[in-house]
Amino acid sequence: MRVLYCTDTYPPQVNGVSVVTAISVAGLRERGWDVHVIAPRYPHEDAARRDPNVIALPSMPLPLYPDVRLVLPDYAVVRAAIDRLKPDLVHCATEFIVGRVGQIAAARAGVPIVTSYHTDFSRYMTSYGVPWLAKPVARYLARFHKRARRTFTPSKASRADLLRLGVSDVEVWGCGVDADRFNPSRRSQELRVKLGIDGAFTFLYVGRLAAEKGVDVVMEAYRRAESQLPHGVARLVVAGAGPEEKRLRATAPPGTVFLGFLERDAALPALYASADAFAFASTTETLGLVVLEAMASGLSVIAAPAGGVAEHLRDGENGIAYPANDVDACAAAMVRLATDGSLSVRLRTGARRTAEALTWSAELDRLDASYRQL
Repeated sequence: MRVLYCTDTYPPQVNGVSVVTAISVAGLRERGWDVHVIAPRYPHEDAARRDPNVIALPSMPLPLYPDVRLVLPDYAVVRAAIDRLKPDLVHCATEFIVGRVGQIAAARAGVPIVTSYHTDFSRYMTSYGVPWLAKPVARYLARFHKRARRTFTPSKASRADLLRLGVSDVEVWGCGVDADRFNPSRRSQELRVKLGIDGAFTFLYVGRLAAEKGVDVVMEAYRRAESQLPHGVARLVVAGAGPEEKRLRATAPPGTVFLGFLERDAALPALYASADAFAFASTTETLGLVVLEAMASGLSVIAAPAGGVAEHLRDGENGIAYPANDVDACAAAMVRLATDGSLSVRLRTGARRTAEALTWSAELDRLDASYRQL
């Protein structure tokens, strides 16, 4: 059986969509599928290590957000790939240029189409100051996914959103985490000393530094929490890059440690495990992969129970839930964890237990079965 993925993001670019897509590709190959990918070409990509089954399309950086790559809609290349490979399925993993061109070419070639709904772009519109675009974007997403035989999305909340938009066949899939790679055993005292957080209760944020992620809420909550604690008791570490990075660095509370972009497989597991709690404020996640990685690393989570995050965050069991965008409530949660050692240990244990039940192996078996059924 053969499947062709069409996606606007893929490694070496790192984000939740590219990570899940790459995991899907590797897992399906292990299960006997012949998997090919059409994705953007990235600058400084190591050609010698490039997967020969990835067709890389020329791309350019998105103005003001160069980490995002724009691809020219080269229908001829995509259609030629479909005609040559003769896939049993085309999986459009993103809704825009590469995903949409793949959808058009597959439909004209008579190949069944499946899609992924990883990102609620309609909710992003408010964060970017254009709320009037929310409904048009939602309508576009609805049209895109209605063309598919089946749409895969990682949470019940996002499935409900799609059903409300009129998409009929929606399967909850993709809520896995690698609990071997992200593991409390990777905690490093040496790293804590290197980062200057040795002895401090350390809150960690990992993710894009972009408007929709609400990093301002985390930073302001930390500022207020830190003012209520003895000097040096708590620290905040921020890992990630994005269009808001310069502004966030300029407005951060004193002592905040910014690490910029980190290589996911080499650096992030030790960083997660070497912190003490994970702070998150986004309300637009369909999954929140970083939340699951933090839990797998044995971190209690402070987050708003919104979207996909709500399906795994259990207040008092593996973290502390606070009302969305409520800075004072987030700060209060930080103070509780930093001053109550028994609570912190209990929530960290619960977080790890939650993650251990969410294996990628089981998710990939389900994806394999779903593909074959289609």
